[in-house]
Amino acid sequence: MTATLDPPVLAPAASPPPARDLFVDVLRLFAIVLVVAQHWLMPVFDYSGGTLVTGNALTVPGGWAITWISQVMPLIFFTGGAATAISLRRRGTGPDRAWVAERILRLAIPVLALAALWLPLPHLLLALGLPAEPVSVGARLVGALLWFLAAYVMITLLSPALVRLAQVLRGRELVGFAAVAIAVDVARFSFDAPDLLGYLNVLAVWGAVHQAGIHYGNGRLRGIRGVRALALGVAGFAVAALAVAFGPYPPSMIGLPGDPMSNMNPPTAVLLALAVGQLGLALAIREKIAAWAARPRVAAVVGRLSGSSMTVYLWHTPALVLVAGVAVFALDRGTPDPLSAEWFDGVTAWVAMLTVVLVVAVRVFSRLERVRLPRPVAADLSAGRLGAGGLLVGLGVLALTVGGFRPETFWAPTGPLVAVASITVGVLLLSGGRVRNAFAGGSGGRDGQPRWSSAARTGRVAS
Repeated sequence: MTATLDPPVLAPAASPPPARDLFVDVLRLFAIVLVVAQHWLMPVFDYSGGTLVTGNALTVPGGWAITWISQVMPLIFFTGGAATAISLRRRGTGPDRAWVAERILRLAIPVLALAALWLPLPHLLLALGLPAEPVSVGARLVGALLWFLAAYVMITLLSPALVRLAQVLRGRELVGFAAVAIAVDVARFSFDAPDLLGYLNVLAVWGAVHQAGIHYGNGRLRGIRGVRALALGVAGFAVAALAVAFGPYPPSMIGLPGDPMSNMNPPTAVLLALAVGQLGLALAIREKIAAWAARPRVAAVVGRLSGSSMTVYLWHTPALVLVAGVAVFALDRGTPDPLSAEWFDGVTAWVAMLTVVLVVAVRVFSRLERVRLPRPVAADLSAGRLGAGGLLVGLGVLALTVGGFRPETFWAPTGPLVAVASITVGVLLLSGGRVRNAFAGGSGGRDGQPRWSSAARTGRVAS
């Protein structure tokens, strides 16, 4: 293969791979913080006459512009791809099934902890006399954001193949992913194809961004930096703006009430342009971010928080449901008009209460992120068992995404009980029935990064 055929931005893979990438760590944490902030500040609650009405603060004039930054799923999938590449390169040769199984378990087991509370909790709340509709709404919201994990489980199953694809095609596959995403949108918006076809873009759009992360993790994006990265970012946002101005896409990069359609559910090709914009800007300041994160105290904090990012993602919505429930029902306080003086007066106390609840949840449940598969079992894992286990986990999480933990669907074939059973069976298949916790020590941590020892917790970074 001649050099003239290679995409100019993709250099040969770096060697040896870094033990950890501070830029990736910070980018992931930044994305999680924005996810939490957006979900905590968006909801508008009003309960009167026995009916709970929910709204969205971003429906204020111009609120859609915030979503061009706060829609950070491109950053999350990018950092996931980068961590995948780094992790697989560090482990060297050998079967990838153990690696895939362990990654899926790290996603699935914290979900089971969430389910252990939320399967019985709605029924308990109903028994205590709370109105049925608000309980159902809250129980549904707890599961709604798990869509990301359902998509990520499927991509994780394909990760070794995607890494090999990146090695062979060296970036050309990104054109294929983008072509599929555009073709799906054309079929939906120009030829009235069913919206169900749009869910193919879950893999086309997010798979493309994840694939870009794989190339970054293999050192092939070294040429995108400084002015070049900035120009790429500006071009990405410009293409997104043109698509919104002249295409069928709404200006919000998330689904907002009143929009004729959602760019997010199912994802549309305009999110690829948004991803290029966001990643271009991030890569433009990559060296500055890495230098700041390399400070010992900063690195120690980043290390600790990185080990709890999954727990934060899972439990920030339950924290919202709990605090909102107390505010609305116990204190009889609805949400003031978004961005009004009263809203600003109360936002600090609102976020403080949510933070307290989330911190408690993280302290209790974050250790479950360090569950790993016993090596003897993983070494013997068959492809069929891996595929069946991963599929059961993915389908179970998808069912929770659609219906949450609503008590009225508890016994339904696609209800929460069957969904949790599916995840549980998937975990047992992947682990051989012998999952063990690695609360301390061990080599290799979450997302391909080293585990954080007590030295890191006291401010010394583990090497």
